[in-house]
Amino acid sequence: MEFGTETIDLVGYAASFIVLLSFFMKSINTLRTVNSLGCALFIIYGFLFDSPNLPIIITNVGILVVNGYYLFLKKPEPTVPLKKDK
Repeated sequence: MEFGTETIDLVGYAASFIVLLSFFMKSINTLRTVNSLGCALFIIYGFLFDSPNLPIIITNVGILVVNGYYLFLKKPEPTVPLKKDK
């Protein structure tokens, strides 16, 4: 399937917007989830060119793996409550 330049650009702009939007999230898990969506779109974007754009694909696969690790595999460290001054 062949995509026009406008379609490819639209995917790239959507990916950029979603990654930018992710940095406004207050929760780190929400940030990583939204950022992962942007990375997935960037990976698709990288494959839409006649010759796959490997720097875009490799970078975003790496970021997606890091986000996935922290979202699904790494167990949260226990937090110690702060002592209140009396």
